[in-house]
Amino acid sequence: MPEAVPSDTVPSAAAPLPAAVLFDMDGTLVDTEQLWWKAAAELAEELGHPLTDRDAPEVLGQAVEHTAAHLHRVSGTSRPEAELAAVLGESFAAKVAAETVPRPGALDLLAALREARVPTALVSASPRLVVDLVLSSIGRDWFAVTMAAEDTPRTKPAPDPYLAAAERLGLDPATCVAVEDTPTGVASAAAAGCAVLAVPSTAVPMPDGGRITLLDSLERADLALLGKLSAAPAV
Repeated sequence: MPEAVPSDTVPSAAAPLPAAVLFDMDGTLVDTEQLWWKAAAELAEELGHPLTDRDAPEVLGQAVEHTAAHLHRVSGTSRPEAELAAVLGESFAAKVAAETVPRPGALDLLAALREARVPTALVSASPRLVVDLVLSSIGRDWFAVTMAAEDTPRTKPAPDPYLAAAERLGLDPATCVAVEDTPTGVASAAAAGCAVLAVPSTAVPMPDGGRITLLDSLERADLALLGKLSAAPAV
């Protein structure tokens, strides 16, 4: 099982800093995971397939095309997958534009990393349109690099986005810490060789093993913890 860090025992002692911290966006930095679920649920209802918990692995943390393919398959609709993906993307973008709320502790952690001169990257499976909407809300200058779904041949759970972000920063992924909230994102970051801080935004179980540490809130994360994670040996 991944190491669980109780909320009252987060390390506070001095530790080496990570080479960089690579943040997921939806559900990690901003509270948009529920907006994505709502967009998918509205389309699923229209297709005659109300979403249930069984659909969660095919929706939460997934790219637009993946969820569109899932809805196409389970609903049996004759509407093309590309049309479903377009509807999902437009609906989600509209919801993000109307309501983007930072997750608790997210901006404070970004500020601490900036003060410590630790570079950061945004690594998202959302389309560039949505990424840019969020950046317009929380600020673009937090990040040295931003990655959207279109920026790599494959998106999460493949390791490509994290590998590309580390390459753009000129770093070995093994020296970086990724911060994620879904099993899909954790799998992507772990496959790239990053240490992973998993801060779940839903009750979906996280994958086991490797350099994965569970935390209940970014409010409990600090530079010491991130440094400890980056110093853990790769397995």
